[in-house]
Amino acid sequence: MKLRELMPGIYRAGRELATVNLTPGRRVYGERLVRHAGREFRLWNPRRSKLAAAILLGLRELPLAQSSKVLYIGAAQGTTASHVSDVARDGVVYCVEVSPRAAYSLIRLAEHRRNLIPVLADAASPRDYACLLERVDLVYQDVAQPEMGEILLKNVSLFLRKGGHIIYLIKARSISAEKPEKIFAAEVESLREAGVEVLRRMRLEPYERDHMLVLGRWRG
Repeated sequence: MKLRELMPGIYRAGRELATVNLTPGRRVYGERLVRHAGREFRLWNPRRSKLAAAILLGLRELPLAQSSKVLYIGAAQGTTASHVSDVARDGVVYCVEVSPRAAYSLIRLAEHRRNLIPVLADAASPRDYACLLERVDLVYQDVAQPEMGEILLKNVSLFLRKGGHIIYLIKARSISAEKPEKIFAAEVESLREAGVEVLRRMRLEPYERDHMLVLGRWRG
């Protein structure tokens, strides 16, 4: 398979993406492993990851580097978080998850991924786990709760360094039954009022219905 680098650590592989496997020989969610130029890659399916979908839809300003420190809120079983871990291979990915079952999967994943730190906690109460974290470069949030915007800003104010970035997945149907466009506009305005410079907004159709990704910079 021919791979083409789109941005540092992320490659185009046909209709999918790929990242260099941090743990060669190991899969996370049944993804295909391929070898290219002496390295092993994990294919990254946009139907399984909203971040992969956004990249395939044109997101190129991804604030994720090899040494990045990331707070990932709503990591679930670690599908997308594992690819973030591949890219930030010399950094750290703090994975906050409220479900004990999902957190168990993260703990198993962390046994082999040295840069992934599972945190079993409710992201709506970030002071409960503040002693476990440090300042981070990126806060990535993907949760399905009506107060998702409030949750994001609580964590940003505690953990994101000034000038750091956010990636916020807004799930309109999890907030209310109003028109998605109205919900998206209200969430973006709340971010701006809180001190976030909105850099990019992207709908995720056809991969995800009534979802928007917002990329922003924290002005503090």
